[in-house]
Parts: sequence; C-alpha cells; structure tokens
Amino acid sequence: MPMKINILLLSFFALITYTFTGNAQPKGFTSADSARIFEGFLSTTISGDTAALPVMTETPLFYNYNFTYKNRLDSIKTEIPLTYNEPVQKYIEIYTARKDMMGKMLGLSQYYFPIFENALKAFQIPQELKYLPIIESAMNSHAISRVGATGLWQFMFSTAKGYGLNIDNFVDERKDPIQASYAAAAYFKDAYEQLGDWLLAIAAYNCGTGNVNRAISKANSRDFWEIRAYLPVETRNYVPAFIAAIYVMNYADKHQIEAQKSFFAIKTDTVQVNRTVSLKDLASALSIEEEDLLELNPAYKKKIVNGTPDLPKRIIMPSAGLSNFAMIYDVLNNSNPEITTKVILASNDEQRTGTKSNQKHKPATIYHRVGAGQNLSTIADRYNVEVQDLKAWNKLKGNNIVPGQKLIVSKNTAAGKPAEAKPDKKYISYTKRNSSKLKTDVL
Repeated sequence: MPMKINILLLSFFALITYTFTGNAQPKGFTSADSARIFEGFLSTTISGDTAALPVMTETPLFYNYNFTYKNRLDSIKTEIPLTYNEPVQKYIEIYTARKDMMGKMLGLSQYYFPIFENALKAFQIPQELKYLPIIESAMNSHAISRVGATGLWQFMFSTAKGYGLNIDNFVDERKDPIQASYAAAAYFKDAYEQLGDWLLAIAAYNCGTGNVNRAISKANSRDFWEIRAYLPVETRNYVPAFIAAIYVMNYADKHQIEAQKSFFAIKTDTVQVNRTVSLKDLASALSIEEEDLLELNPAYKKKIVNGTPDLPKRIIMPSAGLSNFAMIYDVLNNSNPEITTKVILASNDEQRTGTKSNQKHKPATIYHRVGAGQNLSTIADRYNVEVQDLKAWNKLKGNNIVPGQKLIVSKNTAAGKPAEAKPDKKYISYTKRNSSKLKTDVL
C-alpha cells in the first residue's frame, strides 16, 4: 500500500512539472487546459484505475450546434457552397423568428424570382444568387440605403452607371426590376472572374473587390471564412445572412412560415411605348389605383414614361379587359396623333419574365452602335432579344464590347421572312391609321 501511494505522488509531481514548464507547453496551451488535465488526473486516481488516461472534454464549435439545419442546408443542391456554422445559424434563427417578413418574401418571390432567374441565366451564373435581394432590400424596388444604394439590388450611382443603368430626371433604372437584375448579373459575372470564388464575389457585391482583395492579402487565403475577420463588419454578416435566407426560403414550412399574397400576384401585360405617356392617365384608363400602376413601374420618377422611337420604354400594367382597350389606346397615343404607331401587348408576362416574342415585319438584319456604358444585357433588353443571340450573331466569345462597336441586334433566319409566332401565345396589336379610326387585330 505505501508503495502505491509513493507511485501516485511521483506521478502527481511529474504532471505538475510538465504542466508548468514553459518549454514543454504546447502552442496554445492555457492554464485552463492544465486545470482540466489536473481534474481528470484526480478523478482517475481516486477511482484507483492507474492505467486510464486523463479525459479531456471536447469543446464543440458552438454550444447549440443544430444537425437538422446542417442536414437541410446540405440537401439544397447549389453551385455556391452553403456552409453551416455559428454565424449562419444566428441568421437562421433571426429570419425564422421574423415570420411575417419571410412570409412576404415568399409572396414577392413568385413575381420577382422569374425576373432574377432569367437575368442570371443570361450570364450563366448560379441561380441561388436570386436570394440576395431578400437581404439587400427585402425585395423593395424603392429601398434606399443610408449611403444612397437604391433598388432591389441596391446599386450605388457610379456602379449602376458603369453597368449601363440609366439615371436621369425621368428614370432611375436601379429601381427597374428587369434592368437592375441584368446589371447585377453582369457585376457578379465580373466579380467571379476576378476573384474565382462565389462567396468572395458575393462579399465583393457588398463591400467592393478592393476590400475583398485586401482581406485576402491580410489572411493569406482565398477562403471567405478565413478572410472574414478582415472584412468590414457588415460584409462579415452579409454572406451568413445570404446562406440563412436560402435556408428559410427552402424550409419555410418547417418553421410555420406561410407565403403572404402579394399585390403582384396578378396577370400583367407589358407595353413598349415610343412616346411620352402619363402613368396617371393610364391608371385611370385601366380603372386601377395610380399607386398600383406606379408599384409595377417603380423606375419612373415623375409618373411619366418618356419613350422615344430610338429608345422605347417599357410599361407593365395589369391585363386589360376588352372594354378598356379604346381608352388605353388613346392614352398611349394621344401625344402625337399624326404619327402612325404600333404598340404590342405581350400577354402571359412574356417581357416581364424575359421571354421574347417574334414580331412581324422585321427587316432581315438590324445593327446597333454600342454607346458608352452599354453592355450586352442592356442592348439585348432594348431590342427584345437574348444575350446569347447577340453573342451568336456577332461571333462573340465573351461579354466584352466597346463603345463604337457595331453589333447585329436582329437577324431573321428565313432570308428576311418573319418567323411565325408560336401558336400558344396571343398578341393584341393596336395600329393607329389616323386620329379617328381604331383597328384591333388578334394575331
């Protein structure tokens, strides 16, 4: 018995010597670690089991690790990695608690997501980027940040101009869901080409590529989670919030979040006009509230759509009944009755969602001279074609174009003969012959 006590005492003093010797302490070893080992040693020796090693309790990554959240994130098939960690869980808990807000996001997504998806598809970039406007603006076209970032995608003035968005006395295309979505997609494409990682590209959208590159240099890493500590505070939380938004939008039912019906849950038509049109007068002709029409067309500052023959402008409006056609026609054409005009109403939300229709009487080929600040997406939208068409017609390998470059923007495949419209789509055409006659053709 005395021999066993002596062995225990020698082991005890050997452990104390090892613990408090500076040269023997491993990197990162703390006094708390020493205390845990000491406690483990006592519990082992008191039980009389001298062969067992001291037990060290593993410290988890964070105290309330949720395997359900992680498994659900892992099950969402995305090109962008949806990492699960403590910051992500924090935002999942925030968003799942805001049931009213996320219910509104679910409702709005039915209108906006098709727009976002078409823009992202045009630039061949991940579809999950469509969730960013949830954390950018709560999908509010009129959102303006404290530093002046505006619209669904929260573009700053200089960045918006650089990506071809028009901002003048009449219009702010940062608020235009279609125009701004194509500009945002172009930005992400460029950021990814520079940074080579989608999480870094998303971070750059919030704080700029300069800040991201500086963080990369300081951390000596290109992993977002490694450089996160070197980014601005807002950006550190931006990516976790983005991942959390994806989680909640995909698993809302698991958290008793129900989609709320949105004002935008209506059938709409799109009109391209080549003259000045009053939205107030158009709302009256449609027998709807003026504010409702303005909500569908948030980019127009003065409730006036200033279209021109060279640059027609888009108006989105609730689908009109036959009884309203004559009044609508008068509003769309009363500014200059001597000029023959043709206005196409594209049914089934074709133009809003980015699908394009074949119009009659097109010349075989139309050319466009690239202007300053223009890119393929804005040019494609202007001529109602797809970016991929422009690239194919002009044999472009990438998206780079320069001012002054001449591009083919319309090219019929049947030697100048217009392509036939698809039989499942109908168009209502208003053709003005003179100020006293109205002809309505159903094509």
